[in-house]
Amino acid sequence: MNLSYIINELGEDREQYFNAVSPPIMQASNFAFNTIDELSKAFADEMGTYLYSRGQNPTVDILRKKLAALDGAEDCLVFNNGAAATFAAVMANVKSGDHIVSVKDPYVWTKKAFDNIFSRFGVSTTYIEGKDLQEWQSATQANTVLYYLESPNSWEYGLQPLQEIADFAKTKNIITIIDNTYCTPIYQNVIEMGIDIAMQTATKYIGGHSDTLGGVLCGSHAMMRKIFESEYLTIGSGIQPFNAWAFIRGLRTLPARLERINHTTKTMVEFLSNHPKIEKIIFPFHPSFPQYELAKKQMKEAFGLVTIILKDKKRESIIRFCESLKAFLIAVSWGGHESLVIPRCAGIRKENYNPDSEKHRQIRLYF
Repeated sequence: MNLSYIINELGEDREQYFNAVSPPIMQASNFAFNTIDELSKAFADEMGTYLYSRGQNPTVDILRKKLAALDGAEDCLVFNNGAAATFAAVMANVKSGDHIVSVKDPYVWTKKAFDNIFSRFGVSTTYIEGKDLQEWQSATQANTVLYYLESPNSWEYGLQPLQEIADFAKTKNIITIIDNTYCTPIYQNVIEMGIDIAMQTATKYIGGHSDTLGGVLCGSHAMMRKIFESEYLTIGSGIQPFNAWAFIRGLRTLPARLERINHTTKTMVEFLSNHPKIEKIIFPFHPSFPQYELAKKQMKEAFGLVTIILKDKKRESIIRFCESLKAFLIAVSWGGHESLVIPRCAGIRKENYNPDSEKHRQIRLYF
């Protein structure tokens, strides 16, 4: 499906709202019915009608159609944030006694869910580097029901061979979930590679303005309905109409923003690679990246996030570097219009900082 059509036309029945170019924000909590029979049908299929905006809403529906099409998926659900989307996707596919295999050091709140919440109900998790299929096969147990991937991840950009993992998982009836936020479906189509559930944090590139939170799940109709009818409605973490409208607005400029970010990042990577005070640069499309060939195979582009390590190992030097940058804000998240910097040592107690630890010295830049 044509990208321009998806972001500018798909799902937008303008004749239904006075031919307005921009879809309206349907700021309604509930919807009326003409007959009790219509109401009964809505109760029987809340995913297929507008009954109560905790479930479906017309503005959210437009966004769902666009995001599903971007991923090449049958259907989509949109949540209040990425953590909520991930939690629902996992919760819908595990039960007590089940086992999960996850990439090592996933997003912090994903790991907290595995370690602090699912573990309380008898769901165990094994963490692996996950850089080759053999690791996934070796970690798989008789009760393994889910693989959790994050490719690239957000500090060292480790990749997993997605097609191979998806193919193997299908032979074992194991569900695959991936956090595809770094690339978005525009630069990495994971559904096409056989992944069951594609998650992305819409807060990042989809929104693009650092003013809206959202999380996306894309997959088959059956999987999205399974999640909708249980976790989505029960937990009540669906996105609000205004936020959905903001993401529709963000989609309008997504290709142009990604192109600009990609160009800027390549320019900065070249500059940093030759800087005398930089010891190391970590970026999937840099020739020094250990999985450079896999990155080029799976991803159309790599952009935005770059990790650097200074030659000066002192914590004070890292802090001075970050605080002296003129065009960067010190902040978490990324994907907006502003450039950001965050040193890993900010989350490490001063007394625990190890200057000989490469991880402790990492500085993440977003262009």
